[in-house]
Amino acid sequence: MPSETSATALSDTSMEVQAEARSDAPDDAEIVRRVLNGDINAFSLLMTRHQRRVMAIARRHVRPEDTGEVCQEAFVRAWQSLARFQGSGSFRAWISAIAVRTSYDYWRRKYRNREMTAASLSEAGQREISRRTAEDAAARFEAEAERRDAAALLRRVLDRLSPEDRMVVELVHLEEKSVKEAAALLGWTAANVKIRAFRARKKLKKWLEREERSEKGDGP
Repeated sequence: MPSETSATALSDTSMEVQAEARSDAPDDAEIVRRVLNGDINAFSLLMTRHQRRVMAIARRHVRPEDTGEVCQEAFVRAWQSLARFQGSGSFRAWISAIAVRTSYDYWRRKYRNREMTAASLSEAGQREISRRTAEDAAARFEAEAERRDAAALLRRVLDRLSPEDRMVVELVHLEEKSVKEAAALLGWTAANVKIRAFRARKKLKKWLEREERSEKGDGP
């Protein structure tokens, strides 16, 4: 008996296939040609057809409250670079790569903002934050431990990685994409992805072990 999630996925795929199979429905390449020839409104057909896919990618890679913004930004980027789309390729793969790279840029902005905020604090301000953090750490940890599961622990550890390492880990180790597939989505070389995947996995292993020791009270 297929699960509800599997049934939903099969239903979504079936709907996409049926939409593509309609004789009166233009294919993606034709819609792109129409948009580039001045039929701006035709771009909404591409958005309708691929919005579910782009939103699914955003949900996997960014915070839930920001998925809509990332999805919208991905389509804006697709619109701006539509002339570079190669009609012989798959628009679905092309827009998927844009969605992944938009998610990557989302984390780059988050990390940059976090660094700027820390840098803008005075030394006294940083000491005050450190003091409060230390005082509240035990209470916060106990409260979180009650509702934390493996997925939440992994998400917290992922937040420590750089944006580049985070995207590689999510694509290669969590979504089980090949190095070649991850490289194509990110626009990087396969060698770069392979090296980052190896290094990031070692970091994750060390941090996860440290978290487990802390939970057991074994110290750092």
